[in-house]
Amino acid sequence: MIKKESIARSFLWKLLERFSSQAMSFIVTILLSRILMPEEYGIIAILLVFVNIANVIIDGGLNTALIQKKGADNIDFSTILYFSLGLSVIIYLGLYLLAPSIARFYDNELLAPVLRVLSINIFFNSFNAVQRAYVSKHMLFGRLFYCSFVATLVSGIVGIAMAYGDYGVWALVGQQVVNQVTLTGIMWFTIKWRPILAFSFTRFKGLFDYGWKIFLTNLIIAIYEDIRSLVIGKVYRKATLAYFDRGKQFPTLIMSNISISLQTILLPAFADIQDNRERVRLMMKRSIEITNFFILPVLMGLLVAAKPFVLLLLTEKWIEAVPFIQIFCIAYMMMPIQSSNMSAIKALGYSDITLKLEIIKKVIEAIILVVSFMMNVYAVAWGIVLYNFICIIINLYPCKRLLNYGIIEQLKDITSPVLTSVAMGLSIFWLTWLDIHPAWTLLLQAVLGITVYVSLHAMFKTSCYVYVKDHFVSELVRRGRKSV
Repeated sequence: MIKKESIARSFLWKLLERFSSQAMSFIVTILLSRILMPEEYGIIAILLVFVNIANVIIDGGLNTALIQKKGADNIDFSTILYFSLGLSVIIYLGLYLLAPSIARFYDNELLAPVLRVLSINIFFNSFNAVQRAYVSKHMLFGRLFYCSFVATLVSGIVGIAMAYGDYGVWALVGQQVVNQVTLTGIMWFTIKWRPILAFSFTRFKGLFDYGWKIFLTNLIIAIYEDIRSLVIGKVYRKATLAYFDRGKQFPTLIMSNISISLQTILLPAFADIQDNRERVRLMMKRSIEITNFFILPVLMGLLVAAKPFVLLLLTEKWIEAVPFIQIFCIAYMMMPIQSSNMSAIKALGYSDITLKLEIIKKVIEAIILVVSFMMNVYAVAWGIVLYNFICIIINLYPCKRLLNYGIIEQLKDITSPVLTSVAMGLSIFWLTWLDIHPAWTLLLQAVLGITVYVSLHAMFKTSCYVYVKDHFVSELVRRGRKSV
């Protein structure tokens, strides 16, 4: 049985792992963005669509099935590993042969060799995906922290060196490939799991019976997420796709670091207590409060400070990304509560419900997508906002029946972080009108925003603030004393 303290400690390690690697990745991204041109990022954004979809197909929901399955052993992990590696070979060959056709479609010959090299990541991702499933299953996030940090550091150095060497788009390719190769290698020596020479068709069938619904769900999500990039890259300038993609990247960085950190913990934790619905409900309630406590103020802060942020870090050439950053900040504000609901539903074994919900949502998204593409690229971004707010009702509805934790109750639980984040945003908005250097603007906004946000929570002694202070701060203090 996974204890509450273990969950809090694992979340802290996972959060450190995400933030350390992503902070390093953020620095690398900033440096590369200042050197490279938006058009070069546009090329990578198009090709990553194919690589991302390939990774979803290889995963097949089977890694989630490994985490969800009680008593999964080395035969299960080895079976999925060999299947994933075999499938990755087939998919790579397919992409290798399709590369020239993709290049002709986008009228850019460079896309073919870049895709062939970038797709090498598929092999390494298929391997470390099983390693990550093992880490999640056994709550070994402290080790993953070091692996991710070193891999990001090494790949960042390679990418920056290539960019300064005038390698252009190949600098981005080199960074991504080196990252996956390094991560896989370090995890091999750090995570004490080794595959055995065993493949069980019976085990595979059992895992597939659960995983295929997750696979279809993830595939539908990936296709709908990435189809925008394919169409924008074809209809508009490559630079426009880069602005759209960069505008989405920074809010995603905030949302995914905290949300994915917690969801990675919650899936095995929920699965471990799936027979006790009341405990799942209470844990889910706490997760919703915590994720929103961290995510909402940062998204609100980035929304308000988007312009000085871009001018200072990315330079004037990326100024067209500002409205996209602001739009995606709004779009992602309601994502954490949806993620917690989906993790609970998956962990309880209702992968069929997640598939049905995704089909319903994608029908709605398709309608929004078609209409928005008939307008302009900004309408496409605002369409994501509309879609995400509709998804609140759809994703939260099943938990009323499954856990007696309905939409109204869940929205009440995020009232305090929502109101305090809005108050914080209003308090720092006026600073954007000061005629000072963007660095000073950002510094003043950060100091004032943090002060207002924390003060409001401390003043009203909100439950999420008290929980974070009592658990995570005390955990940091305990580790600090232990290291002395």
